Amino acid sequence: MPHTLNIVLLEPQIPQNTGNIARTCAATGARLHLIEPMGFTVDDKKLKRAGLDYWHLLDITYYKNWEDFAAKNPGPKFFFSTKAPHRHTDVQYPDGCFLVFGREDAGLPESLLQQNADTCVRLPMRDAARSLNLSNTVAVGVYEALRQWDFPDLLDHGQPRAFRWDEP
Repeated sequence: MPHTLNIVLLEPQIPQNTGNIARTCAATGARLHLIEPMGFTVDDKKLKRAGLDYWHLLDITYYKNWEDFAAKNPGPKFFFSTKAPHRHTDVQYPDGCFLVFGREDAGLPESLLQQNADTCVRLPMRDAARSLNLSNTVAVGVYEALRQWDFPDLLDHGQPRAFRWDEP
């Protein structure tokens, strides 16, 4: 049975991060939701370069603001923030859930965190570190959800060019 994972970027500012996240979504089958205003245009060369040639594999939707997104997307949402009270590994991600990430320079609005305290999660890190890179954080969140689902529809093995694993 196919699973659906949704990645939501609220007001992303750095095209390279969004391009990297788009590549992660394309490689894993996650849907990407971009909420304006963004700090770049979608035809930005840095955005396209970071996503490489995977754009045709991407399911991407754009929204004018958070209210537009929320009205069109009911369903469980998990808010990733350095200010969150729960670890990202301590929750169960249901099929169809949305992993929500904020701006690189400000994170998610605290009012949004307060309204969703039970589903605010963080990646553990040292106290002296302010945050991880957004594209890295998204990748960790995506792969935790996929791990819980046993990586549906994803290859879990590879084949070298110079030899075969099944030959001595």
